[in-house]
Amino acid sequence: MKEQTEVGKLKEGRYVVIDDEPCKILSISVSKPGKHGAAKSRMDLVGIFDGMKRSVVNPVSAKAYIPIVERRSAQVISISGNTLQLMDVKDFEMFEMEVSDTMIGSIEAGKEVPYISSMGKKKLDIN
Repeated sequence: MKEQTEVGKLKEGRYVVIDDEPCKILSISVSKPGKHGAAKSRMDLVGIFDGMKRSVVNPVSAKAYIPIVERRSAQVISISGNTLQLMDVKDFEMFEMEVSDTMIGSIEAGKEVPYISSMGKKKLDIN
């Protein structure tokens, strides 16, 4: 799910959708309107799920989509190799998630782990 707003209303630390990927805004710089054009906004972003850095320049009055990012908690049901089977604590939804070797060592079956959910994608929220 996503909502629509103007680029000029976005703030650092918030989220925006670029190329159908929810991204966190690292920095925003806004230029003044000139003799021949409108004010422009330059945003430096990083993808929440893919980690790619992006840079976007848009007019301040352009429309942008804001993803709805939920921080939730899930219980680890089982661990099989690098695949976790998780159950959401609130709605009891079951799903599987691939994790890296470095993360798998700190996760135990039966424990609760935080995760991020947005636009049909999920990611563990462990640093």
